[in-house]
Amino acid sequence: MRKSLIRATLFWLGAFELLAGWRGWRGLSWGGGPLAALLPAALIGAPGGRRRALSLAAAAPLALLAQVSAASLRNRRLDPARRLRPGAHRDRVVRDLHIGMAEGYLPAIEVAPPGGARMAVCVLHGSGDHKIGYSWWMVDALLARGIAALLIDLDGHGENPRAQRFPQILEDVTAALGWLRQRYPRVGVLGLSLGGCVAARALAEGAAADALALLEAPPKLVFSRADMWREGLALLSPRSLDLFRDSTAYQLAQAWSSAPIRAAISTWDLIDALDLAGSLPRIGAPLLAIYGGRDAIVKPAQARAVRAMLPPGAEFQLVAGASHLTLFLRPDVQARVAEWFRAALAGER
Repeated sequence: MRKSLIRATLFWLGAFELLAGWRGWRGLSWGGGPLAALLPAALIGAPGGRRRALSLAAAAPLALLAQVSAASLRNRRLDPARRLRPGAHRDRVVRDLHIGMAEGYLPAIEVAPPGGARMAVCVLHGSGDHKIGYSWWMVDALLARGIAALLIDLDGHGENPRAQRFPQILEDVTAALGWLRQRYPRVGVLGLSLGGCVAARALAEGAAADALALLEAPPKLVFSRADMWREGLALLSPRSLDLFRDSTAYQLAQAWSSAPIRAAISTWDLIDALDLAGSLPRIGAPLLAIYGGRDAIVKPAQARAVRAMLPPGAEFQLVAGASHLTLFLRPDVQARVAEWFRAALAGER
């Protein structure tokens, strides 16, 4: 039985390595190269039938763990978060900032093209997240179009010393936009989930932005534990696994980790207080709203309700196959958002 298990483990290691190579998942490859093609042959000579099936089933989780661990060790430098570390990079200049506020400060990261830019977008993350979490791909898409990015930690999140409160959280947007206005002629805001609700309310209350894009902003939070499981399973889709093209499992886990929210108001109550339905009709800037067709947190029915709330001229898109966790990670969505900002901030919308 031990020999069968070893053969089955080698089979899976070879199969996983071949799959990683075929899909271009460098972060899931331990560098087996041609050797990986020989490993599936390890099953030759092993007992067949039920015993072989049992060995394959038992070995699969072990082999997957070994594959992910070996790939993470082998590709320790394959870390996309390096692109957001302060300093001068080949294609960008990154600065770590503390933007002054009447109470406390706003932690932020400015990412700009080396030659400067005339446009900038402030990115507001979702609940439980922080300014760096999985934002590097969106920053790449903006930079490719000559747009600078300002990533901030909302109140109660990341390095922000302020607690999550309402209406104080709206000051994050006004402070960020005020800082950008002093440096860039044209400024937009991109809000994800909770960040979208915060952005919409801030602009409805008069925050000065030239364009606003919302991704999966909920009019109300209504979801179950089963919905959360469905969201997690959506991360296993082939399109989502393309994240491993330039990142390892270890680095993705590091980006996921975040301190608990420091809140004087719950996220559920905060979403209600932000009143997305009441905010959207009062926004005069060009507006783009994008939702996922498989979102289990902000379900398609809610997305369609948001579409009915949008002011005249606003654009709406429901992305087939995208979930709440994967929408922001899709290269096609990132490109769509970045190109929309380029046009909107240039006055083409």
